[in-house]
Amino acid sequence: MADTLLWILSALLIVVGIAGSVLPLLPGTGLVLAGIILGAWIDGFTRVGAGIVAAASVLALIGWALDYAAGLLGARKVGASREALIGASLGTVAGLFAGIVGVLFLPLLGAAIGEYVARRDQRHAVKVGMATWLGIMAGMVAKVVIVFMMTGLFVAALVF
Repeated sequence: MADTLLWILSALLIVVGIAGSVLPLLPGTGLVLAGIILGAWIDGFTRVGAGIVAAASVLALIGWALDYAAGLLGARKVGASREALIGASLGTVAGLFAGIVGVLFLPLLGAAIGEYVARRDQRHAVKVGMATWLGIMAGMVAKVVIVFMMTGLFVAALVF
C-alpha cells in the first residue's frame, strides 16, 4: 500500500513539474527530477538506475540555467543596457504575481522601459524588449523539451 502511494506521489510530482515548465511559481524541472528520484528510490534503483538519475539531474541543471539565462542572452544580443537587464529582472519578478500573462510579457515591458530610461531611444527600447521576450520564450520552449526528455528517460527505464 505504501509503495502505491509513493508511486502516485512520484507521478504527481512529474505531472505538476511538466505543468510547472510553463506555469509561473512552479519549479518544473525540479519537481520532475524529484519525481524521478522518488520513483528510482521506490524501486531500489533497479530499473531506474543511477545513470538515469544522473542524466535527469544534468538535464534539470541545464533547464535551470536556460530558465535564468535565456532572457538575458536575448537582451545582450541586441546590446541591452544594464538598466534594461534590471528592468527585465524586475518585470520577471512582477510577472510572477500577475499570472501567466505577466510572466510572459512583463519582462518585455521591464526591459523596454529600462532601455528607454538608459538611452531615450524608443525604437531601440522596443528592440531590446522584443529580444528579451524572444529569449524568454526560447528558454521556455527549451525547458519544456528538457522536461519531456527527463520524463521520457524515466518512463523508458521503467518500461524497458
